[in-house]
Amino acid sequence: MKIKHLREIKVGIVSIVCLLLLYFGFNFLKGVNIFAPVHAYQGSYPVMNGLTEQAPVYIKGYKVGQVDAIHYDFTRDSAFVVEISVNKDIRLPLGTTMDLIADGLLGGSAIQLTIPVDVEECYEPNSVLPTRVVPGLIDELQSGLMGDLDSTILAAKALVENVNSQLEGEHLQKTLANIDVISSDLKATSRELKHFSVNKLPVISGELDSVLSNLETVTADVRAADLKSTVARVDTAVDQVNLLLSDIRSTDGTIGLLLNDKGLYTNINATVVSADSLLTDLKAHPRRYVHFSLFGGKDKSDKKKKK
Repeated sequence: MKIKHLREIKVGIVSIVCLLLLYFGFNFLKGVNIFAPVHAYQGSYPVMNGLTEQAPVYIKGYKVGQVDAIHYDFTRDSAFVVEISVNKDIRLPLGTTMDLIADGLLGGSAIQLTIPVDVEECYEPNSVLPTRVVPGLIDELQSGLMGDLDSTILAAKALVENVNSQLEGEHLQKTLANIDVISSDLKATSRELKHFSVNKLPVISGELDSVLSNLETVTADVRAADLKSTVARVDTAVDQVNLLLSDIRSTDGTIGLLLNDKGLYTNINATVVSADSLLTDLKAHPRRYVHFSLFGGKDKSDKKKKK
């Protein structure tokens, strides 16, 4: 009997050890450290965005806990109540928020605790914290793309409506009529150009040929002319003019004396004055000069004056 009871005790102990190992192993696989004391907190959200139990809880990107449970009541606006556990040595100041954030690019979510600065008073364990839903990178890209897509669709719709209005109104008919007019003008211009090229262009070409031949003749005559001898004769003429001017400036020649001798100028001026006085006296007493020239005597008036 003792051996039988001993075996039963051993089986019981082994069973208990296996259950403990199973419990610790299961919690270890879930990421729960059962030996580390924790504090529990709660928060409610209108959506989950893929948040599950055992999701990590971060503070500035560092894992400080996990999501323990998620309770839901779809009759409320904030249908989901999330319970989290945080390491006991971390105190959460008043104003700390539980932010639901995107965790990775595969659609997972996590809890981010945003702690205010310079706040000494803290929440008690099992307190309800304020919450926020922070859109992830994919959500922002989707919202931006949707906004751009909406604006593009509106622009395309406006363009289509404008085109439809142009097609439905008289603009298209006027445009087609203008195109017909332009086409007829182009045809007329083409006919005129063809007539010009056939009739006028050969005549103009012949005249240009004659002008070019005359120009070549003139060029040949210019080349054949003795320009050097002509230039030499011009230089000779210029030298002679310079020689004449130098003779005029010098006091040796007659012209130079006439131009440069001041005494000669004075004598000529006195002679002119005397001639002027003589002409004046001749006009006043013409008989005197006639009697004198005929008889070689003196004027009677002069004799009377002497008596």
